[in-house]
Amino acid sequence: MTTIKGVLFDFSGTLLRIESAESWLRAALTASRTPMAEAEIPRRAAALERAGALPGGATPEEIPAELAALWRIRDRDATHHRDLYTGLARQVPLPRPELYDALYDRHKTADAWIPYPDAAEVLAELHRRGIRTAVLSNIGWDLRPVLRAHGLARYVDSFVLSYEHGMQKPDPRLFSLACDALQLPPAQVLMVGDDRAADGGATEVGCAFMPVDHLPVHRRSDGLRPVLDLVG
Repeated sequence: MTTIKGVLFDFSGTLLRIESAESWLRAALTASRTPMAEAEIPRRAAALERAGALPGGATPEEIPAELAALWRIRDRDATHHRDLYTGLARQVPLPRPELYDALYDRHKTADAWIPYPDAAEVLAELHRRGIRTAVLSNIGWDLRPVLRAHGLARYVDSFVLSYEHGMQKPDPRLFSLACDALQLPPAQVLMVGDDRAADGGATEVGCAFMPVDHLPVHRRSDGLRPVLDLVG
């Protein structure tokens, strides 16, 4: 059996989880100084969630025809990502046009993300053992400051972000780039992620794959710990 010497981690739904849609909306209302009746906030938040407007949150119940092409390539470019998610948010009427950008900007902040309870423990232990790690994410913005703010970046050797390379998982080229960043052959690398289609594509280049469940933080306390039993 090949010894695993490196681990690739997905970001959203794997190491950290985005805040609830209601928390997200409340923060954006505060940041943009937009008043909204208290009873209306949960209703608008639920509508935004159904629209899939919160990156890292629920998948849209229905993708508008004019955004369908953008949805497929959203993680290949920072502009695509912003245009797609602000476009989804605009399916929900909100009191001020500035609020759509405020919502998008909020989701990129450290306060919008909650690490899973075992994320720091697992990353720190891998670092202690000399196992190389990278974050490999389909994303349209730089997540490094978020991991730094939560004290996780110190344990990560490399970052491979889709928008910086113009390609997104499950494109095998992205997994190959990540293995190269770890200076390891794919056979010695484990991919950990919550998306069996996107993250599971790592097996196409010869990596092992360990799925985790995309659950709220309070419902997944030890989903990452099995990684420690799989590495050499």
